[in-house]
Amino acid sequence: MISANRRAFLKVAAGASLALPSLLGSAHARATQVTVASLLGEDKPETKIWRHIQEQVEAQLPGRFRFNIVTNGALGGEKQVAEASRLGAVQASLSTVSALSGWVPELQLLDLPFLFRDAEHLRRVVSGDTGISLQEKLRVQSFVASGFIDYGARHLLTKEPVTTPQDIRGKRIRVIQSPLHTKLWSAYGAAPVGIPITETYNALSTGVADAMDLTKSAYTGFKLYEVVPCMTETAHIRASGVVYFSALFWNSLGEEERGVLSAAAQSGARYFNQLVHEDEVRSVEVARQNGGQLLQPLDMDTWREGATSVWQDFAAIVGGMDKIHAVVEA
Repeated sequence: MISANRRAFLKVAAGASLALPSLLGSAHARATQVTVASLLGEDKPETKIWRHIQEQVEAQLPGRFRFNIVTNGALGGEKQVAEASRLGAVQASLSTVSALSGWVPELQLLDLPFLFRDAEHLRRVVSGDTGISLQEKLRVQSFVASGFIDYGARHLLTKEPVTTPQDIRGKRIRVIQSPLHTKLWSAYGAAPVGIPITETYNALSTGVADAMDLTKSAYTGFKLYEVVPCMTETAHIRASGVVYFSALFWNSLGEEERGVLSAAAQSGARYFNQLVHEDEVRSVEVARQNGGQLLQPLDMDTWREGATSVWQDFAAIVGGMDKIHAVVEA
């Protein structure tokens, strides 16, 4: 029997272009459709980056590509979109490294809790040899990652105020479907539940989950302040991600087209990072206007101690403790 997710992928594949070129009057009027999946709306960085990329590409290759940017998670959550990309039904998207770690476990290095001090620290790491190595591993799995992005820090979101690790004990917390995130919250005594981001609002509103963690921008983008009004600024994980293209799509392009798309994606990544910083300020204000509370965590030493076991458990997967410490010192 075909699973529901598989049926969804096949439906997308049937309805979307497989990036085959279509002739529009002459050999020089070729337009290749690029179906792009965005989780959020037109006003959020997750979609604005693709409008930016579209403009950059059109300026360099007029009429060569036709972007179909599908917003508000209409094509599914990150993992559904990633699988659709591997099938060739979606040509491009963004993804957190967490969602892609099932294909490339080494990506979990960037997800280790309390590893990065700030955005600049993350940028230095992904701009160097570590980033190049991870891009190569993604390519093997049919994801052509043209740029790394920074979604901002992940913070704890709860229905009632939580400021210490003891407060989260026993709570059902929605997590990204990733072993690392499951291990992290289990270390604090919470009960992790893997739920796609597009289903999280309903899970929280119906009591399937009591808490979750997310960036400030996405917190407001999904209107989660309505169901988890308390945000504790733990900043436990720097939520990094990638701008990627389907390898099936990429391999159908010429060298010039790849070069233009790659340059546009890298420009888009820098634009995205700037937008996220600005959007976080606005998002916090919107959340506050709608009943959200911003809390400061207490007992940070205990929060960090809970994360050290995650470093140890994932060291062998991400390249060893020496690799982790090298990132810390970068």
